[in-house]
Amino acid sequence: MKLSGLGLRASTKRTRRRAFLDEMDRVVPWSDLVAQIAPFMPEGKRGRPPFPVASLLRFHFMQQWFTLSDPAMEEALHDMPLLRDFPGLGGWDDRLPDEDTILRSRHVLEKHNLAERILATVNLLLGAKGLMLRSGTVVDATLISAPSSIKSASGERDPEMHQSKKGQQCSFGMKAHIGVDADSGLVHTVRGTAGHVNDVVDANSLLHGQETDVFADAGYQGAHKRLDSKEDVECHVAMRPGLRKLLDKADPVNALTEQVERIKGSIRAKVEQPFRVIKRQFGHLKVRCRGLVKNTAQLQTLFALGKLWMVRKRLSGSLA
Repeated sequence: MKLSGLGLRASTKRTRRRAFLDEMDRVVPWSDLVAQIAPFMPEGKRGRPPFPVASLLRFHFMQQWFTLSDPAMEEALHDMPLLRDFPGLGGWDDRLPDEDTILRSRHVLEKHNLAERILATVNLLLGAKGLMLRSGTVVDATLISAPSSIKSASGERDPEMHQSKKGQQCSFGMKAHIGVDADSGLVHTVRGTAGHVNDVVDANSLLHGQETDVFADAGYQGAHKRLDSKEDVECHVAMRPGLRKLLDKADPVNALTEQVERIKGSIRAKVEQPFRVIKRQFGHLKVRCRGLVKNTAQLQTLFALGKLWMVRKRLSGSLA
């Protein structure tokens, strides 16, 4: 019998996926996250023995990294030895979870808001390593599309998603609002809303409370005037593009204004990197579930993992 038939392939090629999993294995604070999740997982006193919480967490993270649904995750575990090795189920006779097991463990995370705890745990880790200074915050939002043509059994589209328009482009889905550390570009707060909610509505909920300065694009005009604004925080909102075009660069005052706008723009640019990671690196271009609660929980997990990916080299050095 061939060794490959027993799942004992001896390939030593270091593929990009293998390198990625090795890097994330080193930087994810597994023990801290398991300690947060374990109290909520079933004890397994009846029925089949439960899978270790650490393995279930790794299944869940692999779904986020490789854009795998619950059935696709089950099939990938059977097809790819590498994905069995990562959660510690590399033996050819090890029991593998089915899609229902993966689904139930995900529902536990959603029911108890554990994705928010995952994000908070990663925040504490990076703060302790000195990678998040927390003196300033950049806020922004991005649209996450929903499959508008797919309906439920009742014939209705997801009522919590909504149509929105940006410029001349229309989109159906939700918005991911994030607050990012102005120095490091790492996400500390994530909110999810329907696609038609104006960015400025959630602006002040994206602050962690310790910053002294907030940076935002022109869509956040008037955020400092809202009832939930903080008095001791200075808002640096971009000038509207139409007004900026009218600046006379030959005028010293206007030239100084343009220079200030460029500086503010260079700080705001850091907010684009987390969006790029979850959309391009992790492939999260469309919502996977119905409802804002489930999709917001997934976004919180994605951004937590995304910032670990962004600082993996510096974090690996500090953990060595």
